[in-house]
Amino acid sequence: MIVGIDLGTTNSLIAYFTEEGPKIIPNRLGKNLTPSVVSVDKEGNVYVGETARERMSLYPDSVAMAFKRSMGTERIYDLSGHRFKPEELSSMVLRSLKEDAESFLGEEITEAVISVPAYFDDKRRKATKRAGELAGLKVERMISEPTAAAVAYGLYDKTKDTRFLVFDLGGGTFDVSVLELYHNILEVRAVAGDNYLGGEDFTEVMAKLFLHKSGLQMQKLSEKDQVRLYRQAEKAKCAISDGEKVTMTFLYGEETREEQITAKEYEEACEELLMKIREPVKKSLADAGLKLSDIDEVLLIGGATRLSIVRDFLIRLFRKFPDTKLNPDETVALGAAVQAAMKERREEVKEVILTDVCSFTLGTEVVVEFEEGKFEDGRFCPIIERNTVIPASHTERLYTARDNQDRVRVRVLQGESRFARNNLYLGELEIQVPPAPKGQESVDVTYTYDINSLLEVEVKVVSTGETRKMIIKGQDNQMTDEEIARRMEELSYLKIQPRDQEENRLVLLRAERMYEETLGDRRKKLDHYITAFETALKKGNREEIDHTREDLNEILEQEDE
Repeated sequence: MIVGIDLGTTNSLIAYFTEEGPKIIPNRLGKNLTPSVVSVDKEGNVYVGETARERMSLYPDSVAMAFKRSMGTERIYDLSGHRFKPEELSSMVLRSLKEDAESFLGEEITEAVISVPAYFDDKRRKATKRAGELAGLKVERMISEPTAAAVAYGLYDKTKDTRFLVFDLGGGTFDVSVLELYHNILEVRAVAGDNYLGGEDFTEVMAKLFLHKSGLQMQKLSEKDQVRLYRQAEKAKCAISDGEKVTMTFLYGEETREEQITAKEYEEACEELLMKIREPVKKSLADAGLKLSDIDEVLLIGGATRLSIVRDFLIRLFRKFPDTKLNPDETVALGAAVQAAMKERREEVKEVILTDVCSFTLGTEVVVEFEEGKFEDGRFCPIIERNTVIPASHTERLYTARDNQDRVRVRVLQGESRFARNNLYLGELEIQVPPAPKGQESVDVTYTYDINSLLEVEVKVVSTGETRKMIIKGQDNQMTDEEIARRMEELSYLKIQPRDQEENRLVLLRAERMYEETLGDRRKKLDHYITAFETALKKGNREEIDHTREDLNEILEQEDE
């Protein structure tokens, strides 16, 4: 069976296809959402998901979160002395999802379709694929999150042609995609977005607003204080959606600080973020050659679209009510499961042709003549422009720039800048040409880009017919099968915690965190219930463990309100 996975910045989900349609697979705690959080203690014990998130308040230097934002970079996360790349942390989340699916379905899972933001460049897509491989998954297909959302909404099963805009605001990334459905072809017309904008930024605004009103300074807060502050800011951000104001509470030392924040104050503080949202919307429509009035439907996905401040802004922007019939947190995973079913050629799924586009322009470095006899090197020559429907193949003829030039070097670049140095380097190749006066020898450079983000570069010398080809796979950050196997073995020293102990560990961590956040009689009461639960765990009596855990959970719910 092939599963569909939404590897999110804040939360991740896994889904499979049934006769009744796509279904989310619950994790070991019985929940659909698994926080994309990893924690490693000094002994090498690994915690993933909600348990790892609870450790954030107690052991902040042992926890990593929002590492999806750094996918494809060389950033290193140090967790209790253990060092990891972003894709290695993502692989731990994927492995946890894989284990939960295998337990739920009763069969081994070896292959997955993984969703990625439409605006992810080549490096980030390759890093996502490596994360899957490190988790023991074969990842032959990645699907853009907006395309997955469109499939989940059932648009592939509509009878009339439809143009729609998918607005995807998750925890850490933002995508806008314009898609068009005609007959059985679902075509992505244009994409735009921001890999560093999401719900977490709205949480940060709330936290800064609280600090400003209370007179506190972020740099004077300890790591634990900052974690607690952001936890309370997240709760206040969600609560303000349900009313005109919210009271945010924060325990600072031995003092409880409270500040009332109105919806108007919060909206004004978020104005800069809302303006950042507007630009990718305008860009995607312009690239698609469409106006807002040409859009038939607007679909909202991503947990941050639940915020009333975001929804109200979008209603004003689009002048229509968006479609929100599906859970925005689950839409992408469901769509990935449908894509997995299509890949398996399941009879229940109506076949639909999915097209995608290049998120960024692909080109090469050239020398240009800006005045007669005056040349400037380091300029960027686009070959396949952004938002070109793929698969695509384009050719550009380039000429020699110097007398007696005997070779041409083609540097493969990705980006939108006029200057080569500002764009992403993907690889290069060289080919020999006959020496001749400048401009008399030429090469045809052909880029062919396919649906799996593989780029073939062909360079042909026009006068001799000599040809060279190469496949660009992101050479500077590419791992061979042997390197992946070796890194998997290196990571095997980490001790993945048994699934059946997860609920008990989570309750104890949550209780420990709440103990630190309370004072006086509330702390004494909490200590009583924690001690009772720990005693039951030592005895090993299943019935007593379940009973004391239930009592402790009830107290924690009361304290966390």
